Amino acid sequence: MQFHHHGYVSGDPRVQAVAGVGINRPADLPDEVDVLIVGSGPAGMLTAAQLSQFPGITTRIVERRDGRLAIGQADGIQARSVETFQAFGFAERIIAEAYRITEMAFWKPDPADPSRINRAARAVDDEMGISEFPHLIVNQARVLDYFAEFMANSPTRMSPDYGYEFRGLNVTGEGDYPVTVTLLHTAGPHEGQERVVRAKYVVGADGARSKVRESIGCTLAGDQANHAWGVMDVLAVTDFPDIRLKCAIQGEAGSILLIPREGGHLFRMYVDLGEVDSHDKGAVRNTSIEEIIAKANEIIHPYTLDVRNVAWHSVYEVGHRLTDRFDDVLPDERGTRTPRVFITGDACHTHSAKAGQGMNVSMQDGFNLAWKLGHVLEGRSPESLLSTYSAERQVIAKNLIDFDKQWSTLMAKKPEEFENPSELEDFYVSTAEFPAGFMTQYAPSQLIAEPAHQGLATGFTIGKRFKSAPVVRVCDTNPLQLGHQAKADGRWRIYVFADAAPAVTAQQETAQQRTAQQETAHGAPVADFAEWIANSPDSPLAATPSGADRDAWFDVKVIYQQDHTGVDIGAVPSAFKPQVGPFKLSYLENVYATDPTADIFELRGLDRGGVVVVVRPDQYVANVLPLTATAELAAFFAPILRVGASETV
Repeated sequence: MQFHHHGYVSGDPRVQAVAGVGINRPADLPDEVDVLIVGSGPAGMLTAAQLSQFPGITTRIVERRDGRLAIGQADGIQARSVETFQAFGFAERIIAEAYRITEMAFWKPDPADPSRINRAARAVDDEMGISEFPHLIVNQARVLDYFAEFMANSPTRMSPDYGYEFRGLNVTGEGDYPVTVTLLHTAGPHEGQERVVRAKYVVGADGARSKVRESIGCTLAGDQANHAWGVMDVLAVTDFPDIRLKCAIQGEAGSILLIPREGGHLFRMYVDLGEVDSHDKGAVRNTSIEEIIAKANEIIHPYTLDVRNVAWHSVYEVGHRLTDRFDDVLPDERGTRTPRVFITGDACHTHSAKAGQGMNVSMQDGFNLAWKLGHVLEGRSPESLLSTYSAERQVIAKNLIDFDKQWSTLMAKKPEEFENPSELEDFYVSTAEFPAGFMTQYAPSQLIAEPAHQGLATGFTIGKRFKSAPVVRVCDTNPLQLGHQAKADGRWRIYVFADAAPAVTAQQETAQQRTAQQETAHGAPVADFAEWIANSPDSPLAATPSGADRDAWFDVKVIYQQDHTGVDIGAVPSAFKPQVGPFKLSYLENVYATDPTADIFELRGLDRGGVVVVVRPDQYVANVLPLTATAELAAFFAPILRVGASETV
């Protein structure tokens, strides 16, 4: 963590210096905003947290509640989300308080006495080592708290505006703030009064009954499974031996998905309430907590469940629904205008809760959209960037719903209906990469290159998230995960994997000798690339506004094939050691060497002739190129950048 580049910092380094719209930020909701986010769930809060890193952008997030969420329905945190939390600076803290899933147990009727259940199988949660981060269980409310803290510590000093309900909007297309939004005060001295706010962009993160979605003419389309589940978070005394393990329990009386909760003692049960008559009209939702508990006891026989306290409970019917677009641009308008209103999370896609996908996919919706809004509003990128949000995320949501249909159908099956007794656990293991969040792959577009050079870096699939690997930072010899050094600061990452030229070591006798051998030691390809990216007018860095640090828009890192003892940091090209802050201090933490115990070049299939891997601000690989393909790199960024722009638009 770097924090002294603007002068000595003696306080909490997570609290960034106030800047831009954060200076004298008004406590009351202003009449005009750049981005208005409706809803403070996971999608909305991540969107706001990312936008809080853009000091020149006025972002406000409104919520109909009068304060923070106390208890949320979502609780499953997949490894991809924990990677995202790392970028926002709170992965370690949330891991420490969460329940960690390492294994899942599968319980089925005892063949000798089917009225009783017994443990039939176990499955390691991440048998293939998909991620270095764990699969967690933690209440949604705590996730929101961490994002709120990040926002409050940001240069914009952002915080949610509680007590506002969205009533409607109108996209006028006129003036600097072409979206007129009507809100209703739900708390405080103005309760019951309407309020009008004008915005450049609106983000609807207001859940499955989204009024923002309704206001832009989108509807959720799909099917209802006519199968009900009771869900409860409880404290109980039980003789069930796996009460602190994630379990899929299939008994004669139905099924249970058991999820232990953080903090010990507390656990969640999704209890199968069976098929629902198509004419039920929602009556099943009146099922009492006593009935849910009784059903759970039937299923887990011969074990018993003595519930002592109920923290929360609900009843829901499984449904799978999706909107055909995630913004306000109608099909016949595509190509004629760019979006002004977006929807995220449950406003776009709904499904069962048992695969633990809702909160996770919703947050990635927000991550995808937020940096694009930031870049457009700051003038870094053209407005055409915003059309990629719906194009990218609608496909991902469709894949999620298809997966969840399979999983929820299997969970609802009776034991005797399985052709293969191990079908459920086999599906859980074989599909682990999808629910973990690592099967997302964006198609070629303005932001994703064609895979012309994919063979140079087989472990960094274009369109998929950047998969971390161990390296050693040269300046301080610290072993680190390369991907963990990327923060949610809105910057593009350019990873330069150097060619295999001989090393320059610190043992060379004079600076003159080191300078003379710099090119041969680090190799002409990486030296030429460094010269080009630092000084060429075609370099993407040339778009950086004058007066800003050279790394303000692009984070350029170099990884050498030698171990750290074989790299003289003094001979590393200056492009990888940018001068930062008012004192123009040399930033040395972008220079890395291979970890001899886990060679990143081998782990990620990197060509030893030298490779450039371009990664978007939301951590997805956008391009893979040889070191010599500077013209291709320039051509890739040309439609993405607005050269020289530095003001919000």
